[in-house]
Amino acid sequence: MKTIVRVLLSVIVITSLSNCNSIKRSDNGSRSEQAIFPKGQPGAATNFTGSVYNYTLVSNDSTYKTLVGNVFFEKGARSNWHVHPSGQILIVLDGEGYHQLEGKPRQVMKKGDVIKCPPNVKHWHGATEKSSLTQMYILPKTEKGIVTWLEAVTDDQYKSTK
Repeated sequence: MKTIVRVLLSVIVITSLSNCNSIKRSDNGSRSEQAIFPKGQPGAATNFTGSVYNYTLVSNDSTYKTLVGNVFFEKGARSNWHVHPSGQILIVLDGEGYHQLEGKPRQVMKKGDVIKCPPNVKHWHGATEKSSLTQMYILPKTEKGIVTWLEAVTDDQYKSTK
């Protein structure tokens, strides 16, 4: 019986130690799984404030008519205001961020949240001041268009909870 207990304890300890290798500390100090996707290419400075990186997961084509990608926002980074003709779905994979639909209060988004940005509604999204943000985006019905980029989100808009 003692041998079985020792073997089980050894397996638990070895498993626990090996799992520690797959966990890192995120830049805000909270525990975070390793990044699922590569960081990607830098976002255009004309469309973002701060450092933002995009990695395309599903390229737009005539069969699926859907664009899917992963975006990493460093602390304080954000998109400009923009609209999507068929809307946008955001899935927060890590970190904490903000999103705002025009005329509505800014909302906090956290790991596991799913956000629906309605078609043709002006909005923005990005990381908080204290945390980076990793989000997946889904753009459906791309035959209607993909995105229209608008003006930058001002510092006052970014900081406002209204």
